[in-house]
Amino acid sequence: QVHLVESGGRLVQAGDSLRVSCTASGGLPMSSLLMGWFRQAPGKEQEFVAGISWSGRATNYAESVKGRFTISRNNNERTMYLQMNSLKPEDTANYVCAAVYGPVDDFVPANGYDYWGQGTQVTVSS
Repeated sequence: QVHLVESGGRLVQAGDSLRVSCTASGGLPMSSLLMGWFRQAPGKEQEFVAGISWSGRATNYAESVKGRFTISRNNNERTMYLQMNSLKPEDTANYVCAAVYGPVDDFVPANGYDYWGQGTQVTVSS
């Protein structure tokens, strides 16, 4: 089993930067855990934001965040990060951490995640 807990979300202004974190606990080693971030705004469908393979070798980003967001992980700390720069009001959403068993290190899907956190709210004012 895997438990995921996010932190770091807050109210910021357009153009600001923010880093949110996700810490994983449970029996699966980080070397078997594909992880990613999803977000959901009120009245909108949940969308994939970014994902990262177990070692960080492979990443995948939504087109809307490429060049602005960077996903990373520290397996010793069992923590994944999302660095968000040049934030826009349309980035406002509940950011949710996700994971799935994934020992292959060369691809990152945008679907198929099995474990989910509760989310951390990011609000970007204009």
